[in-house]
Amino acid sequence: MDLSKTIAELKKEPGFSDNVGMILIHNGVVRSWSRKDRSKVSHVDVAVNNKKLASLRDEYAKKPGIYRIIIEAQSGRLKQGDDLLFIIVAGDIREHVKPVLAELLDRVKAEAVIKTEYPE
Repeated sequence: MDLSKTIAELKKEPGFSDNVGMILIHNGVVRSWSRKDRSKVSHVDVAVNNKKLASLRDEYAKKPGIYRIIIEAQSGRLKQGDDLLFIIVAGDIREHVKPVLAELLDRVKAEAVIKTEYPE
């Protein structure tokens, strides 16, 4: 995802300036080590449940103050440094936007993305 281009397109949407005072972005990348024990990781295989991803996006887009949510998750074999997950949450004020990004991220990781790490 080209973040600059995506945000520029979002800003052109009707109603953007009337409804958005904050955009938060999560850009998850493949680490060189495992979260479990910090052992070295050469690559990961990622499976994405796109139906669940869309369902979560739609659920959180209905939260108060949220204007738009964009999610892009990569699947397949990814190497260290590759982009794995983008989440963009645009909304009115930080008290609405911050918790939506945090909750949505946790649920996407738990319910829609399966990552298998391979040791170096």
